[in-house]
Amino acid sequence: MATYLITGVGRGIGQELARVLLSRGDRVIGTLRDPGQGPAEWRTYEESGRLRLLKLDVLDEASIANAARSVDEPIDVLINNAGIIGPKRQSTLDMDFDGFLDTLKVNTLGPLRVIQAFLPQLRRSKQARIVTISSRMGSLSYAKSDRIAYRASKAAVNKVMQGLATDLAEDDIVAVSVHPGWVRTDMGGSSADISADQSAAGLVALVDRLTMDDSGGFFDWQGEKLAF
Repeated sequence: MATYLITGVGRGIGQELARVLLSRGDRVIGTLRDPGQGPAEWRTYEESGRLRLLKLDVLDEASIANAARSVDEPIDVLINNAGIIGPKRQSTLDMDFDGFLDTLKVNTLGPLRVIQAFLPQLRRSKQARIVTISSRMGSLSYAKSDRIAYRASKAAVNKVMQGLATDLAEDDIVAVSVHPGWVRTDMGGSSADISADQSAAGLVALVDRLTMDDSGGFFDWQGEKLAF
């Protein structure tokens, strides 16, 4: 049984990741801005100690620090899932700059803040892995310009993860970015390619087989390596 920390488990991919892991016997520490938002069916897992819900807002450094201080155990896998699509106006020719900044704060700086805060717990694991949910939309080889604030935030977090892989190599901590697919969630919309449970199952299978040889890479939900 491994212990997973997953940000943003209140809905979508984060919620499905928690369900997959809990159903197979792992322990999950899930974060939400409001811990009361967890599904009612999770109460049994909470009562058994298999699930713990923490209050954490990736925009709030104090809440991240408080959450990290409350966890005194090794974390085997940290999954940075919390994210936003960005403002309605995010064209290079018509940009909501405040919204662009908020997107970078959540999608790029948020994961790094969480990683730094929980690094002591990751270092206590024998085989720690850090996985950040990114997007193929952030690939520099994919030259579309719609939702450019979102794309830029994901390109930036990919670089952050690549840098972390370099800096954490001596600690034998794996750090990767993953594209979860185009998923039918509130963010992805109803016409997306795959369901959240398909994405979550694929992501968990990928995490299970990650090694130090994969660190610094960018993968899709089926385990295929992607170009940055």
